[in-house]
Amino acid sequence: MGKTYERITGRLRTFIEEQPLFFTATAPLSGDGTVNLSPKGLKGSFAVLDDRTVAYLDFAGSNAETVAHLRENGRITLMWCAFQGPPTIVRVHGRGEPVFRDDPRFPELLARFADIDPAPHGLRAVIVVHAELVRDTCGYAIPYMAYEAERDLHARRFSREDDASLDAYFTKKEHIATSLDGLPGLPLPLPPSTV
Repeated sequence: MGKTYERITGRLRTFIEEQPLFFTATAPLSGDGTVNLSPKGLKGSFAVLDDRTVAYLDFAGSNAETVAHLRENGRITLMWCAFQGPPTIVRVHGRGEPVFRDDPRFPELLARFADIDPAPHGLRAVIVVHAELVRDTCGYAIPYMAYEAERDLHARRFSREDDASLDAYFTKKEHIATSLDGLPGLPLPLPPSTV
């Protein structure tokens, strides 16, 4: 049976910080809008800011569905599941916001990700999530899988870009400035990088 927690501390914090992969889920307010579910990896791109707040780095390479949904309504769920060790699933349900590169909070937030150099990845924003409900459940049906290594493809692809070419890349992609459902996505032109 699952348990509900008010804070991300102790065992829960240790568990989510050790996972190499997590998932984000968001949706627009419209009942016929597109639900978005995204895997997130890249070691060092996730941080627990305090016992009720987490954050992750949002990079180039995907559409802007999460950003668009958060700008519209803020609802987000993050999920981690154990592929090794005890069968565990942890979900953080909460309110999130994208903190863009021109936000005064951006440099301080970015400093919380000391183990990653965001420059080669086309950093777009820091997604900050304030937990409203934290739950764990059993993961009895989750298979055992072994973590082998990080992929270097993302850094290799986006390290060739500077602010101008990233802005051009975002501008020509169909679902960056607006979501699949026509919601405002990533603000363009892209603010200059501070990293």
